[in-house]
Amino acid sequence: MSSTKSKKKDSAPVSLPDSIQQEGRSDAIEVYGARVHNLKNIDISIPKNQLVVITGISGSGKSSLAFDTIYSEGQRRYMETFGAYARQFIGDMERPDVDKITGLSPVISIEQKTTNKNPRSTVGTITEIYDFIRLMYARIGEAYSYNTGKKMVKWSEEEIVANIFERFQGRRISLLAPLVRGRKGHYRELFEDMRKKGYLRVRVDGEVQELVPKMQVDRYKIHDIELVVDRLQVTEDLRARLSQSVQQTLKLGKELMFLLTEPDAATGSGKSAAGKKKPSAKSNGGLFEEKSRRARSIQ
Repeated sequence: MSSTKSKKKDSAPVSLPDSIQQEGRSDAIEVYGARVHNLKNIDISIPKNQLVVITGISGSGKSSLAFDTIYSEGQRRYMETFGAYARQFIGDMERPDVDKITGLSPVISIEQKTTNKNPRSTVGTITEIYDFIRLMYARIGEAYSYNTGKKMVKWSEEEIVANIFERFQGRRISLLAPLVRGRKGHYRELFEDMRKKGYLRVRVDGEVQELVPKMQVDRYKIHDIELVVDRLQVTEDLRARLSQSVQQTLKLGKELMFLLTEPDAATGSGKSAAGKKKPSAKSNGGLFEEKSRRARSIQ
């Protein structure tokens, strides 16, 4: 932690020396001739990448320097980057009474009397920057499964078909579209709708069953329901059919699908997962929800 010390000058404005006319240091915020409120034409240098505390007695100009000078100038410069059309709704911001400020980056100000009482709140959570930082790492970073330590992958439809041919050539498989994942309900209407569309089988809680009229499950228990979209053998002459079935399975499963191999398809066990836009572990097929800004965070 470092603190800043300011030196007072005469209240009359003075011309800046040649050294000050040049661009300031990149490792510090430099303020020259600040005269807002109680500030008496002071010069100050604030180092970057450090926690800086401005101290002083009441009325010495601490808030005038931090909020009314540095923060105000940072906000004014940011507003100037907007187009003329946008600025007419925002309004012009008055320039603080200061000769020059160099090394100023985009600024954030948090009220001293915040209404948030959460002890885990930080600058990042209060300003919601934390959500964007998390999203940035989720998009540009390489994710790994916390179960196996393997790298996470995302497959397109073409990559899923190619992976199926690579791993299951010559074997009989079933393609399943997840319709319900860990939710309660009897789902009578869902079963009837799928039956009317021509589908014959579903997998309910790990067991493959035939779709029959008036079919339903216990409404008070949590269920996993997957629709059996197609059953076929992985051969070259059926590549076009497999590609269409994968596309339809991903559409019904909202970009998720499961694959069962014979004889596991008869019992409903032995699933292998693949995703179009969802991350999955390449080794065991474990599925993970993709990071987004909508994910909750501490406020």
